[in-house]
Amino acid sequence: MKTALQKFGKFLSAMVMPNIGAFIAWGFITALFIADGWLPNEKLASIQPYMLTYLLPVLIAATGGRMVAKDRGLVMGAIAIMGCIAGVGGTKGQPMLMAAMVMGPFAGWVIKKFDQLMEGHMPAGFEMLINNFSVGIIGMLLAIFGYYFIGPVMTAILTVLAGGVTLLINHGLLPLVAIFVEPAKVLFLNNAINHGIFTPIGVEQAVETGKSIMYMLEANPGPGLGVLLAYWVFSKDKATKDSAPGAIIIHFLGGIHEIYFPYILMNPVVIIAPIVGNICAIAFFTLFNCGLKGPASPGSIIAFLSMAPKGETLMVLLGVLIATGVSFAVASPIIKLSSVKGKSLEEAQGQMQSMKAQAKGLVPANVLSAKKIVFACDAGMGSSAMGATKFRNRLKAVRPDLIVTNTSVDNIPADCDIAVVQTTLAERAAKSAPQAVLITIGNFLADPALDELFFQLSTGDPLMVEVEEPEEVEKTPESKDILKIEGIKLNQKSVSKEDAITAAGQLLADLGYVEESYIPAMLEREKIVTTYIGMGLAIPHGTTHESGIIKKTGIVLLQYPEGVDFGDEKAQLVIGIAGMGGEHMEVLSKVCMALEDEEVLDKMKTTDDKEWILKQLS
Repeated sequence: MKTALQKFGKFLSAMVMPNIGAFIAWGFITALFIADGWLPNEKLASIQPYMLTYLLPVLIAATGGRMVAKDRGLVMGAIAIMGCIAGVGGTKGQPMLMAAMVMGPFAGWVIKKFDQLMEGHMPAGFEMLINNFSVGIIGMLLAIFGYYFIGPVMTAILTVLAGGVTLLINHGLLPLVAIFVEPAKVLFLNNAINHGIFTPIGVEQAVETGKSIMYMLEANPGPGLGVLLAYWVFSKDKATKDSAPGAIIIHFLGGIHEIYFPYILMNPVVIIAPIVGNICAIAFFTLFNCGLKGPASPGSIIAFLSMAPKGETLMVLLGVLIATGVSFAVASPIIKLSSVKGKSLEEAQGQMQSMKAQAKGLVPANVLSAKKIVFACDAGMGSSAMGATKFRNRLKAVRPDLIVTNTSVDNIPADCDIAVVQTTLAERAAKSAPQAVLITIGNFLADPALDELFFQLSTGDPLMVEVEEPEEVEKTPESKDILKIEGIKLNQKSVSKEDAITAAGQLLADLGYVEESYIPAMLEREKIVTTYIGMGLAIPHGTTHESGIIKKTGIVLLQYPEGVDFGDEKAQLVIGIAGMGGEHMEVLSKVCMALEDEEVLDKMKTTDDKEWILKQLS
């Protein structure tokens, strides 16, 4: 459940955070120019409702659509949310922020599915016409759906949630929310709560009353400040004590609350302090009817006070000081009585980074104990080999103790600690290696999950074990002929993915590496999972075919400067592979080495010099 909430929070955050600047602009306009603002101005205040009704929902929906289906999803999300806005009466209805978080990703998913269905079936010359009309027609239908269904449903949900908050306030129970908020922050669940619930309700309240206490529940820097001050004054560990002042500046002025999480993880009992501090602050804010005009992001004292309504800055500051004082008072005896031999700050920081990665849904917490990493693809001969080579080279300087190898997804060895596979192969990998930590990626060469895995492995304490060198591929007399100059075709006109794969297979056949019946096997392999591996490179190959179809190991390279569409990505280099044993691995390793240099890679995608390419890969 925690993992699901973390992923949900991450997804919501990814829609909202890029647009926080727009929320702040709306908050400033509200705070400054409305009738009871700092600089009342009726004309300028008229900007505020249009931003709230149209700009903010469209930005969120467009961002959500783009996350799912890139630029086409962006347009679809923007179209779809307009139906929701109109369905509740425009500026007369409730803001459709929650609807935007639903309609944006949904619209992106719909157009993505349409594009997948149309892949390979578009008549030549009609691509632009179909692409434009599909967005227009499907977007119109989703806008109508939003008008009659999503808008009214989201209005009802928001009404229920807002009513629940009002009930808590009326019965004096709102301060108890801190019992969930403060632990959620340390567990990186705050985005699911803050952006999914607090902000939409806060916007609704701010429209009605000009401010909202919902903006103050999570962003208050006081509880964390109290913990850091207590460590600065009472910590028995000199390193922790000396680090606290710098953390205070980053947390209180910079608004980066994550800086104090390791201090709580050092001694989990300390979590009581920010909980009690925030309970007292919320109770104070409730008692004196305090609120902010807009979201304070990041949670800096500067941002927090800048959103205070006219005449309430002192009360808002007092609430922060109350949270700080109470948190400090509760944390101090706990820290003072704690043993020096507890968890070190460095260990706690490592735990926090692992938890943060886990919250992102990228890297589980126990990767630091890994000894063997296996990259696995469908056949274990192409994309996984290149991914393993690139990652091994990347880790070589910082973690030489780690074994990084590759195999087919159905043959992951029992001693594998971390299995890296494409998302579509995750189920097969889980069955093949239930003991392994599973890292799912989009491509093997450039994926955020690989960056996060590298960060975890390189910043943790390396395990000093005997290094097992990867087995070298025994060279055969034919190895020098794996890639020939005749197997390099440059400046090819852009074609469909199927045509590019067929052309690579035909070239392999023409050069005597395979029988022509290998081509259907290459096309069939592409249907299982894409052979696009990132950075403009695809490596089509066959896996299921009769014995004897491959005559000898060979590789061909076709260059498409304008790119070939492989799903949502374009490949400028298509490298066809026919592998016997491991003979082709040497050339693939050289391709990986070439990819390390961006200038070499970029030149390889556009050069007219076959000899130069052959030299780079030989």
